[in-house]
Amino acid sequence: MTSDERFMREALQEAQMAFAIDEVPVGCVIVKDNEIISRAHNQKESKQNALAHAEIIAINKACETLGSWRLDDCEIFVTLEPCLMCIGAIVSARFKRLVYGPRDVKYDSLDDILKEYLKNFNHRVEVTQGVLETESDILLKQFFKKLREKK
Repeated sequence: MTSDERFMREALQEAQMAFAIDEVPVGCVIVKDNEIISRAHNQKESKQNALAHAEIIAINKACETLGSWRLDDCEIFVTLEPCLMCIGAIVSARFKRLVYGPRDVKYDSLDDILKEYLKNFNHRVEVTQGVLETESDILLKQFFKKLREKK
């Protein structure tokens, strides 16, 4: 198992926690020096807060842990391609690397968005897509199937 897979498995555990509380199952871990320094899962519904995405919560925790908004020595692992708000936070925090599972088909290509967004910044985020994509995709499909059955 690669380190990317190991950390994505940790993010998937967070996604399972979100699933268990009827949140869209997205999980996130932040890694520095090969150690997890922060983890979170979606809590938008439970907190009734539009900003309570896994990435935003984990970034806030990592900033508190490190005592800095600069996370340039960190990698962020997310079980689903981040939304535009979270991409903005990832770039702003200066992550060195973003690793995610499946693409979110609601959005244009992340690569295109990042290229356009980053034209005005000196900082670049390395992106790795598709890590444990199938596992994450299955969990998301199970969640939305369960949601449809409730209705």
